[in-house]
Amino acid sequence: MQFIDKEEQNLTRKFLNNGFLIHKAEKKKSLTYIHDLILKSVSKILHSKKINLNNIHKIVQVKDLNEFRLTIIKNMNSDRLFRFHYFNLSKKNLYNLVGNELMMQKNINLSIQFPNDNSSLLPIHSDVWSGDSPFEMNLWVPLVNCYKTKSMYILQNKYLETFNNKIANLKYKSSKQIFDTSKKMLKWLKVDYGNCLLFNQGLPHGNVTNKENETRWSMNCRFKTHFSPYHDKKIGEFFTPITTRAMTELGLKYQYPFRVK
Repeated sequence: MQFIDKEEQNLTRKFLNNGFLIHKAEKKKSLTYIHDLILKSVSKILHSKKINLNNIHKIVQVKDLNEFRLTIIKNMNSDRLFRFHYFNLSKKNLYNLVGNELMMQKNINLSIQFPNDNSSLLPIHSDVWSGDSPFEMNLWVPLVNCYKTKSMYILQNKYLETFNNKIANLKYKSSKQIFDTSKKMLKWLKVDYGNCLLFNQGLPHGNVTNKENETRWSMNCRFKTHFSPYHDKKIGEFFTPITTRAMTELGLKYQYPFRVK
């Protein structure tokens, strides 16, 4: 028997059925803080006050994109309040779907995908395949409206067993073969600026060449509970605690007053 209220039960059922949840940013001030920080960083790099993130491909060349992106990532992660505001975008939903004693990824990622640029592609994959724990949740936040090929796709949860059986029974030589075989099972996600996406990163997902006429900007960060199993990415190296509760602190510090024989 689950001792959670109906609202939490409905949210849990919805997430488990879909494998993802799109919701309004819970703290508008936090979203504004993050957006303004990114704009400030971009303005400083480009020496311009008139910045339109959707049209950044008209200013920055593809050959300079990765260095441009890494500079912004460094700037945003060096801001001491950035992670706090990022967490606040989905705090309630993370508590309901993951738990209230959370670990958070140390550095938040930023993706920038120009129109018709093949240098920023993430072929179909599951994060768990490459060392992440299946107990992690990914919080994906767009800085612009993301739709169609300007967004990402995810395997619909109802097809996971079918997908796994296909992968297990067939010999694939490339991610393209996996994608082509799975096309009908994938769902393209429309996530406008002001909304957030929580998704099960154990589900295969990825993107394709951006065929829209605007640049995609999105951030992503992983969350998990303190004591759920880890994989290759550990506490201190990849995760840091952000909502440790009193009894956990006491339990971790507890020392027996006598020697146990």
